[in-house]
Amino acid sequence: MNTLLIYPKFPDTFWSFKFALKFISKKATHPPLGLVTIAAMLPANYKTRLIDMNVTPLKDSDLDGIDIVLISAMIIQKKSVFDVISRCIKRGIRIIAGGPLFTSEPEDFNEVDHLILNEAEITFPEFLKDLKKGQTKHLYSTNEFADIERSPVPRWDLLNMKKYASMSIQYSRGCPYNCEFCNITSLFGHKFRTKKIEQLIAELDRLYLCGWRGNLFFADDNFIGNKKKLKENIIPAITKWMIAQKYPFSFSTQASLDIADDEDLMRAMVKMGLNTLFVGVETPNEDSLNECKKVQNKNRDLISCINKMQNFGIEVTGGFIVGFDNDTNSIFKAQTDLIQKSGIITAMVGLLNAPKGSKLYERMNEENRLLNEITGDNVDMTMNFIPKLSYDKLIAGYKKIIDGIYSSKPYNERVKQFFREFKPKNKFKLNLDITHIKALFKSVWFIGIVDRSRFYYWRLLIWTIFRKPKFFSLAITYSIYGYHFRNVFKYIL
Repeated sequence: MNTLLIYPKFPDTFWSFKFALKFISKKATHPPLGLVTIAAMLPANYKTRLIDMNVTPLKDSDLDGIDIVLISAMIIQKKSVFDVISRCIKRGIRIIAGGPLFTSEPEDFNEVDHLILNEAEITFPEFLKDLKKGQTKHLYSTNEFADIERSPVPRWDLLNMKKYASMSIQYSRGCPYNCEFCNITSLFGHKFRTKKIEQLIAELDRLYLCGWRGNLFFADDNFIGNKKKLKENIIPAITKWMIAQKYPFSFSTQASLDIADDEDLMRAMVKMGLNTLFVGVETPNEDSLNECKKVQNKNRDLISCINKMQNFGIEVTGGFIVGFDNDTNSIFKAQTDLIQKSGIITAMVGLLNAPKGSKLYERMNEENRLLNEITGDNVDMTMNFIPKLSYDKLIAGYKKIIDGIYSSKPYNERVKQFFREFKPKNKFKLNLDITHIKALFKSVWFIGIVDRSRFYYWRLLIWTIFRKPKFFSLAITYSIYGYHFRNVFKYIL
C-alpha cells in the first residue's frame, strides 16, 4: 500500500516564526508529531512517505502511484487542507483525515473518505482492521481516552530534521484545570495521563540516534499536571539520561503558572535541561480570571511569579487575552504594563475566542452571542462571538497593546528587563557553529543595516556588551525575534 502522509501549510502567524527562521536556514519550527506517530502505527508492508508542506511544497508528482493519503491538521491550516483534499479528489486518491481540525469540525469534511477522530491510538487501529477486511466506514470516533502507555515511538526518520528549529515529544495528555475558553479537556479530558519513563527514554534514544541535537519541545498542554510523578520518577530519569549523553538536547514545554509555587520542581526541571516555558498568563484583571475560571492564576502577584521563574534560569513565554466580559477600557494599559514589567519577550496577545468544545462556546451559544467559527490564528484580530466591550474599542485597544510591546523601543526595553531578571544556571557561550555565525551576519545586514529599526538593534547590542556581555548571543536571537514580530504585526505597527 503506497501511503503518503501530508501536513498542510500554516499561514504566516505569530508562532510560525517565518521571518526568524530564515536567519538560521530553517523552514519550520516544529515537525508534525501526530503524523509521525500515526506512521508508527501503519503495518510494516505499507510503503510510507511524509510531506510537510511547511518544509517542502506538495508537487503533483508526489501523488503519482499513491493509494491512500493521510492528513492531520489544526484549525489554522484549514485553507491548505481544502487545497490538499481537492487535489487528492481529482486524482481519485482515498483520503484519511484526523487531528484537532477534523475532530472539531467533522461536518465540514464530508468529501473526505474516512474521518479518524479523537485520539488515534483508539480509532486508527479500528480503521486499519476494517480496511484489511474491506469494510471501512466514513467516521471513526470514540468517547474514550487512550492509554498513552501504548503509544508507539514516532517515526522521526521520515523527517528531514535539518529543516526544523526544534523536534517535539509528548509525555502527557489532559489537564486538571477547567479554563472556560479552552477546549483541551473536551479533546483530551481532565484525567492527566502519562507515558512510562521507559517510553520516554526510548523516544529520546531514537531522536538521538536519528542525529537530532538541539531544542526538544514537550508538546504537553500542562507538563506539571502530576508534580509528584515528575519529581520522583520522570525528571530524575531524564536528567540521568541527559548527563550520560552530555546534554544533547535543551527542553521547552508548557505549564500552568502555579509552577512558581514549587521551587524544587523548577530547580529539577532546569537541571534536566529545561530553558523555556510557555505559561498562560491571560490577564491582570482579577474579575476576568474569575470569569474564565483561571483559578491557578488568581490572587497572585503575576510579575513576581514570572520573575521568580526567570531567576531560576527559565525564559517565560506567555499568552495574554483581551475581550473578557469583565474587561474595561483600562485593560489595554494594564496588559501592556504587565508584559513590559515582567520581561516576557515572546508575548502572544490575542482577542478572546470560543472554540468548539469549550465551556465558553456553550455559554456564548446559550446567550445567542456566537457569530462564526474561530480561525485558529490567535493574533488576527477576529472574534467569533459578540463581546460586551464593543469590538471597535477592543480593536483600538489591541492595536495600542501591540504598538506598546512590539514597536522597536518598548520591545528592546523588555529584552533588557528580561536580562536583568534572568539568572541561567548553565554557562552561556556564543555559539560558533556555521549556522549561528551566518545568523549573526544576516542579522547585521537585515536588521542592523537594512531595517528601519537598526538604531535600536545597535543600541541593544552595545548595551548588552557593556552591561550583560554573557547574553550577547541571546541579544542577537531576540533581535531576530523582534524582526519577526514586527513583520507579523506590520499592518498594526
